[in-house]
Amino acid sequence: MSKTDSAPFSYEGLDRVIHEKARLGLLTSLMAHPKGLAFADLKQLCGLTDGNLSRHLAVLQEAGLVEVTKGYEGNRPHTTCRLTKAGRRRFLDYLAVLERLVRDAAKAAGREAPPLGRLGMIST
Repeated sequence: MSKTDSAPFSYEGLDRVIHEKARLGLLTSLMAHPKGLAFADLKQLCGLTDGNLSRHLAVLQEAGLVEVTKGYEGNRPHTTCRLTKAGRRRFLDYLAVLERLVRDAAKAAGREAPPLGRLGMIST
């Protein structure tokens, strides 16, 4: 018997690195922009301060989920952030576990969960 069979509500795939609210927002923003986003755009989209954004990006970068590229546009510093291939895969795996959690919770509440297509979360 696997751990999933004996503890079906453990949701082992809910990655703690991703599951934090700000990082979840960052990864969702980057998923929607495969070519990456400028630091300032990401900051605005997620409603974070420079310091908070830098710290969360560092955690995601250390985990191999995000790539941060620093350079210059003209004379101004420019930082671009994007998901790595591994980051995209881990985020999709995380979403699959989250989808299962939503289905299980809806079933436990006695109603059917909406399909993810209706939620606009995943396009395959």
